[in-house]
Amino acid sequence: MAHAHHHDASRNGQRALGWTLLLIFTFMVVELLGAWISGSLALLADAAHTFTDSAALALAWLGFHFARRRPDPARSFGYARFEVLAGAVNGLAMIMVVGFIAYEAFVRLGSPTAVLPVPMIVVGCLGTGVNLIAYRLLHAGSDHINVRGAMLHVIGDLLSSLATIIAGVVILAFGWMPIDPLLSLLVAALVLRSALGLLRHAAHILLEGTPDEIDPAALAEALRERIPGVRDVHHVHVWSLSSGHHLATMHIRILEGSEQSALLPEVKRLLSDRFGLHHTTVQVCPEACPDEVHKAR
Repeated sequence: MAHAHHHDASRNGQRALGWTLLLIFTFMVVELLGAWISGSLALLADAAHTFTDSAALALAWLGFHFARRRPDPARSFGYARFEVLAGAVNGLAMIMVVGFIAYEAFVRLGSPTAVLPVPMIVVGCLGTGVNLIAYRLLHAGSDHINVRGAMLHVIGDLLSSLATIIAGVVILAFGWMPIDPLLSLLVAALVLRSALGLLRHAAHILLEGTPDEIDPAALAEALRERIPGVRDVHHVHVWSLSSGHHLATMHIRILEGSEQSALLPEVKRLLSDRFGLHHTTVQVCPEACPDEVHKAR
């Protein structure tokens, strides 16, 4: 049941990414037309930003596609971790986009560029609507790191569209050109913070860090307290294969007279029901743990 739920969630996430990619790419074409009609460098730069986001969304969609490939002898866990790699690439892509925005902003602060405000406002309003729809599409699958990465791009585009509207209104009312690069720098700072958070999360999974929602010490204590016959739990390792797909290994010692064949199903059931661990390896050790004896030698 858990694997089926994870599979359905992945399909929903990929479907949402597909529709979002179509929306964002179509809007990029609209931005290019707006830049051509108005001669606005700001809109052209934002279109380049949107193109980068479209490429990142396509990569995220491919991440789901590869993640569903069956395991093979060379990759016994399959390709599920591809989505984490795609999420990390998305984070790096966003940092590159932030660098581009910051560079353009500083150039324009030094040499303000005249822009036509009305096309900026119109395209900004269209972009706000498109990105709100895209965010709603992606929100249902936000437990996947791949979808979270895509949401960062959408949020970045949404903030950029809002900044375009504000800049267009200020320029239309007061003719003050520096508002455009100043707001771009603010958007870049917000996107950078989110991109760094995504990279930290991806790195934690790739380094096989313990999931935030699972405490190995509490897990060991629950097994000792809830299952009669478990005397000791040690060598507990918990990590994530991908977002929401956790695995664990551990050693247990059982009390004398306890039946191993009856006890192991109870251990597995508790790990699944209470901690959401559906793929676990449990080794029952004799009085002296073989790994500890090996270390002592």
